[in-house]
Amino acid sequence: MTERPSGRPRTAASRVAVPWVRTRLRTAPGAAAALALLVAVTAFLAASLPSALDRYDEEGMRRALEAAGPTRTSIHIQTSDADMYLSDGPWEDRLSQEAVEGPFAKLLALPGRALPLDEDQSSAGVRTTRAMRVPDPYLSQPDGVAPVFHLVAHGGVAEHSRLTQGRLPKAPEDPGPGVSSLEAAVTTETAEKLNIRVGSVVHFPRAEGDPLAVRVTGLVAPREPDGAYWSTMPELHRPHQMVTQGPVPSQYWAGALLVAPDAGPALLATPGAPARYWTLAPDLTALHDRDLEALTSAVASLESGPLLERITTTVTPHLDVSAHLDDVLNGYTGLWSVIGPLVAVAAFGTGTVAAVVLCMAGGLAAERRRAELTLLRARGASLRGLAGRLLAETVVVAVPAAALGLLAARLAVGTGRPAQSAVAAGAVALVAALALPLRAVAVHRAVGVHTGREDVVRARPSKRRLVAEVTLLAVAAGAVLTLRTRGTSADGDPTGDELASLAPVLVAVIAALVLVRLYPLPLRGLARPARRMRGVVGPLSLARAGRAGGSTVLPLLALLTALTTAAFGGSVLTGVTDARERAAVFAVGADARVDNLAEGAMGVEERIRRTPGVEDVTPVKVSYSALVGSRRVSLAGVEPDMYAALSGRLDDGAFDPDTLKADGEDTVPALGSPALAEWFGDDPFPVILEDGDSFTAQVVAVRAWTPALGADDFLVVDGAALRAGLEPPTSLLITGDDPDAAALRKAAGGDAQVRLRSDVVAATVESPLQTGAERVYAAAVAAGAAYAALVLLLTLLRAAPERAALLARLRTMGLTRAQGRRLLILESLPQAVLTAVGGALTAWAAIRLLAPGIDLTTVAVSTGAPAAGRALLRADPLSLLVPTLAVVALTVGVAAAQAWWSGRRGAVRELRAGDAR
Repeated sequence: MTERPSGRPRTAASRVAVPWVRTRLRTAPGAAAALALLVAVTAFLAASLPSALDRYDEEGMRRALEAAGPTRTSIHIQTSDADMYLSDGPWEDRLSQEAVEGPFAKLLALPGRALPLDEDQSSAGVRTTRAMRVPDPYLSQPDGVAPVFHLVAHGGVAEHSRLTQGRLPKAPEDPGPGVSSLEAAVTTETAEKLNIRVGSVVHFPRAEGDPLAVRVTGLVAPREPDGAYWSTMPELHRPHQMVTQGPVPSQYWAGALLVAPDAGPALLATPGAPARYWTLAPDLTALHDRDLEALTSAVASLESGPLLERITTTVTPHLDVSAHLDDVLNGYTGLWSVIGPLVAVAAFGTGTVAAVVLCMAGGLAAERRRAELTLLRARGASLRGLAGRLLAETVVVAVPAAALGLLAARLAVGTGRPAQSAVAAGAVALVAALALPLRAVAVHRAVGVHTGREDVVRARPSKRRLVAEVTLLAVAAGAVLTLRTRGTSADGDPTGDELASLAPVLVAVIAALVLVRLYPLPLRGLARPARRMRGVVGPLSLARAGRAGGSTVLPLLALLTALTTAAFGGSVLTGVTDARERAAVFAVGADARVDNLAEGAMGVEERIRRTPGVEDVTPVKVSYSALVGSRRVSLAGVEPDMYAALSGRLDDGAFDPDTLKADGEDTVPALGSPALAEWFGDDPFPVILEDGDSFTAQVVAVRAWTPALGADDFLVVDGAALRAGLEPPTSLLITGDDPDAAALRKAAGGDAQVRLRSDVVAATVESPLQTGAERVYAAAVAAGAAYAALVLLLTLLRAAPERAALLARLRTMGLTRAQGRRLLILESLPQAVLTAVGGALTAWAAIRLLAPGIDLTTVAVSTGAPAAGRALLRADPLSLLVPTLAVVALTVGVAAAQAWWSGRRGAVRELRAGDAR
C-alpha cells in the first residue's frame, strides 16, 4: 500500500504499524466466524465426495466379485491331451505329485502385485476330465439313472477339511495304470445324498479287465465350503443333479471322490482322461478399484499375453487357461460407466452451487465494506496492496477452516485416496480466499468517492455482458443437445462427459440471466400506476423493490442453481423409487402373493381375507407348461371381474372384463402376450393342460404384462372355461396397505410360498454403487436446499441495516409497526416470487429437456430384476414445489422477524447523525 509524505518529521510513534489481519479479525469476529463455518462445511462436503465415491466403488467391486463366486473369479489352468500324447517320458511321471506341486509355487508368484492371489484358497492336483458312470445299485438313483463321478487327487484336503468318520485315503504302493483298487474320501454332503458310507466300494468300469474298485475310507466336512478351494470345481464338495438329454428327461447325480494327493498316476487306470490342473484364486481383500485397469490387463495377459507365455514355459506348452474374471470386471466397469456419469451430474450441480455461494459471500463482504475500501483507495492505497491485504485476511480464515473440513471428512468417511480429497478442500479454500479481493479489485479499479445509483430498474447491461450471455447460451444449448442425444456417458468413461454433466447448471445459469433482464420490466410498468394507490405501503414497497442493488445476478444465479439442483436431485430420487416399485409389481403381481397352495387345502382364501392388512384377494389357477399349438406357455385361469379390477388398480395390464368372459361357445376368449398374438393372429388354436384338459382359445386382447404371469409368453382365460374351474386355486394375489408375511404364511399353511412387494423392492438393489448414487443425490438435494436458504439469508441480511434505518425514519413520521411489517414483506416479495417461480420453471424445464438422455434403470434396479421398462427422469411435483414455497416462506419470515426486532430496539440507535446507512 503506498503512503504519501506528510511533511512532518517521522518519530518512533509514527513508525508503529498496525497489523491489518489481526485488527480486522478483532473488529469483525462474527463475519470471520461465519466465513470459517461456510468454508469448513463446504470443504467437508467437497472432500467427502471423492472418498465416498471410492468407498462405494470399492464395495461395489467387492460385491460383484463375491456375487460372481469362485468359479468365475478364479483362474483355471489345465493340461490338454497333447501334454500326455506328445511327452517323451512315462505318463505316470506327468501325473506325479512332484509334477503338480513343482510348478504350483512358481504359478502363484507369476502375476505379482497386479493380480494378488490367495495361496490358501488356490489348489492343484490331478483329476479325471470325463465323468464316469458307476452302476452300483446301492447308490442313489432318482429316476433309475446311475450316477457319475470324477476322481480327484486334490492337494491339501487334510488342511481344508475336518475328518468326521474313518481316515483319509492313502495312495497305493505302486500307483499307475495297473492298480486294481484305490482309496478315496467323500464329503459328508456327497455321502448323505448318494447313500455312501465308510467302507462302501464304488466300481468304475474299464474297457478291459475288472472294474476299478474305489473304497471309501473316510468322510470329510469342508472347513470353508463356499471358499475357492472347494467351490472352483463342480461337484467337489456337494453333488449336483443333472438331467439327461432326450424326449423324456431323467435326473441323476454327479459327484466326486477324493483320492490321495500322490495317487494321481493311478487315475490312468480309468477311462476318465486324467489331467493336471492348477486353480489360482485371487485375494479379494487385496483387490481395489484403483487397481482395476492393472487387474484387467493382468487377466488378459494370463489368457493370451506375456503371462501366458511365462506359464507355458514354467509348466508345459500344452495348456488350457480359462478365466472369467475379465467378464466379471467388464460387467462391473459397465455398471460404473452408467452410474458414474449420473453421479457426476449431481456433483457438478452441487459444486457449482457451492462455488457461487462462496463467490457471493465474498461479493457481499466487498459490498458491505464498500465505503471502507473506497476511502482507502482515495487515500492512496494501491490495487495490489489492497488486494494483498484482503487476500491475507481471507486466507487466515479460509485455509484453517478448509483443513478442518478436510480432517472431518477423512474421519467421517475414512477411506479413499487422500489426494483427491485434499485437492477438493484446497479448491474450496482457494475460491473462498480469492472471492473478496477479486471483487474488491473489480469494483475499485478507479479511485472515486461518490457513485451513482445502482437501481435494478435503471441498470443497463453492457455489450460485454451481452456477449458473455450469448456465449453461455451457446454452451448450454450444446450441453443439452449432447445429453439428450448421447446421454451422460462419454464412450464408457466412468467420469462421464463434463459438458453434459454441467447441463442442468447451465440451464439454471441461462434462466438466471434471462430473469435478471426481465425483472425490471414489470417494475417499470407498475411504477406509474402505483403512484395513484391510496396509502403509503404499496407505492413505497414497490419503489424500494425497484431501488434494490443492481448487482442481483450472483444471488439470483445462486438461488436458481441451488433450487434446480435440489429439484433435479429430488426428481431423480423419486424416479428411482418409482422404478423399484414398478419392478416389484412386475415381480409379484400385487401387494402380496401366495403360491404353491396345497391341492386339498380348504378355506385358504377365506383365511387370507381375514388376515390383517388384506383388502382383497384374487384367486388364480396357473399352469406353467400349457401346450399351445407346438409351444409351451404359461396359462392362468381367472375370474374376469376380479382380475380386471386388480389389473386396473396396478395401472398396468388393464382390460375390459367382458371381453374375457366365456359365453359357452366352442372358442374361449383369451388375453395373450404380444408374441402369441403375433404367432396366432385372430385364428383359434388348441390348448392342452397338464391334467389333460383341453379347449380351443382365441386371442381377443393383447397386453405386454399381466399380474398373474408377468411378461413372459402367457394366456389368461376365464376360469369357468377350465374343466375343474378355479377350485382349488394355485395362487392368491393380495392387495392391501401393509399385509403381514407371517400371518399370511400361517393362514396359507403347508408349503405355501409368500412374497411381499415391499420385500422385493429391497431386493432390487444389487450393488453398493446403486445405493451410493442415491446417497449422493440425497446429499445433493440437502446441500442445494441448504445453500438456497443460505443465499436467501445472506441477501436479506445484507440489506438489514438499511431496512432498519428506513423503518426508524418512517416511524418518526407516523408509520405503525403493522405497516412497517407489511412494507418489509412487500418489498421482499417481488424478488422472492421471481426466484420461486423462476426456480420451479427452470427445474421443470431442465428436467423436461434432459430427461431423454438420463436413464435411471441401472441405478434403480438390479440386472436380474423383471423387465419393467426403461426408467426415465420425470418431474416430481413435490420436489418442484417444496423448495420454491420454502423460499417465499423464508423471505416472509425473515422480513417479519426483522420488522419485529426493529420495533423492539427502538429508533434512537438507527437515527444517529452521520450514519451512512
